[in-house]
Amino acid sequence: MIGSSELIINKDGSIFHLHLKPEHIADYVLLVGDPARVELIASHFSNIEFKIENREFVSTTGTYKNTRITIISTGIGTDNIDIVLNELDALVNIDLETKEVKEKKRSLNIIRIGTSGALQKDLPVNSFVLSRKAIGFDGLLNFYADRKIISDLDFEQNFTVHTDWNPQLAKPYVVNSSDHLYQLMKGESFHDGVTISAPGFYGPQGRVLRLEIADPCLNEKIERFSYNDFRITNYEMECSAIYGLSALLGHDALTVCLIIANRTTKQASENYHPHMEKLVRLVLDKLTT
Repeated sequence: MIGSSELIINKDGSIFHLHLKPEHIADYVLLVGDPARVELIASHFSNIEFKIENREFVSTTGTYKNTRITIISTGIGTDNIDIVLNELDALVNIDLETKEVKEKKRSLNIIRIGTSGALQKDLPVNSFVLSRKAIGFDGLLNFYADRKIISDLDFEQNFTVHTDWNPQLAKPYVVNSSDHLYQLMKGESFHDGVTISAPGFYGPQGRVLRLEIADPCLNEKIERFSYNDFRITNYEMECSAIYGLSALLGHDALTVCLIIANRTTKQASENYHPHMEKLVRLVLDKLTT
């Protein structure tokens, strides 16, 4: 039995941070960073079952073309993903009353719809990227046992050698997306990519305001890296933890990102919102065809 300090349940029977109950969770779960994006996606639903808010976590479940879908806003960062993924799994695979792990496990289909910055010149602003692999600069997965079992260790080794990785930083980890969800989502609308999840927006992604960064050449090294026909395409802040925790817990995960800036050409989208609307509709239609 899991201790009460490890799995905290609210007085109404909901889980601690998300304030959700098991019956709230659909088989398809869309994760977004921005709480306002929950409303954008839900506006396409034919019916809404509920809307629950606690801090940055806004959740709703509804129906799109006869498919039940849950949307959850995670806020920014892999630390929040650690909360969301563990609590999502607890909701479907732990009995919240007895606090015992269920014998029969349920696997969720988890798709992040986010924004991102491109690291290759030929990846235009307002384009869409499917993350085949995620590289975690955040170090989160290193706190969990068996992380090497689900990681691409050879890719990690080649990347750390190529970048002359600073040992003062967290060791990068690399995890693949769900092949099932990739096959479902792929198409001419998407670029395949390898996505870095950084533990910050400024220094960890090579931005300089008033503080100098430890390795001013890191982004150039990243842009030049290639391995087994893979190159690194974009930066964001959540994908690696979603892939890593999902793989360890037995869920399928995929990230699709809208490129709103290109870090190499220094271009940024003047108005990315119509393109996000297009991406949302594209993902919903792919899930229900």
